[in-house]
Amino acid sequence: MSHTDEHLLGPLLEIAAQASECILKIYATDFQVDIKDDRSPVTTADRTAHEVILEGLQRLTPDLPVLSEESSQIPFSERRRWGSYWLVDPLDGTKEFISRNGDFTINIALIQKHAPVVGLVHIPVENLSYYGVVGAGAYRGELGAAPQAIHVRPLEGKAVRVVASRSHRGPLLDGYLAKLGPHETLSRGSALKFCLVAEGAADVYPRLGPTSEWDTGAGHAVLLAAGGQVINVDGTPLSYNRKESLLNPQFIAFADSSRDWRQYL
Repeated sequence: MSHTDEHLLGPLLEIAAQASECILKIYATDFQVDIKDDRSPVTTADRTAHEVILEGLQRLTPDLPVLSEESSQIPFSERRRWGSYWLVDPLDGTKEFISRNGDFTINIALIQKHAPVVGLVHIPVENLSYYGVVGAGAYRGELGAAPQAIHVRPLEGKAVRVVASRSHRGPLLDGYLAKLGPHETLSRGSALKFCLVAEGAADVYPRLGPTSEWDTGAGHAVLLAAGGQVINVDGTPLSYNRKESLLNPQFIAFADSSRDWRQYL
């Protein structure tokens, strides 16, 4: 963590607000849905938000490269030389956007040495942001309002609250939950799942299905800043930009490290 990292938060909030305004204008229309080569949906909102965020980040830090879901065809031979870069999902939860349930976010993360150090997750329909700097703290708040510090909660005998994907669920997660024992399950879309753990509304987010690095970087940073952890199923920290593929391994994001969350795999 550095003072420079903390000074990035204000400009990042402004960039997210600009992208959010564009997204909401399109959200209010009868927008078109296209299908990408990987069979995932994409809309004008994804592309427009990408352009707004890319322009804002290039003004803010002209020397840092940007890896976005909408400009991800950068070969690893180039990416592997990056010590620091921005990792962006301009519209995380496109399926939620299409179904108009509000559970979509703007994700912006600063990655340094394969780990997230700054993260911002903005929810356009709520004008609400979760953001933080690892080592300096995490916050939630509306643009222009005083931020509220957030922190993960200790279990201390409470019933476990599990947050799971609204759109992606499968037998691996069902098996995990069966072994976990008594629990309450919350279903949310996009990077909001990390944020619920970060603010103490949930205890664990087991992701035993596919995600991409831009899906997780910002929420991962917020959770780390709030005192939580994100680990691969082998117990090592989830890391970024180490291979050609931008797909993440399975992981578990959690609040209280006094419990071994891997034992339920």
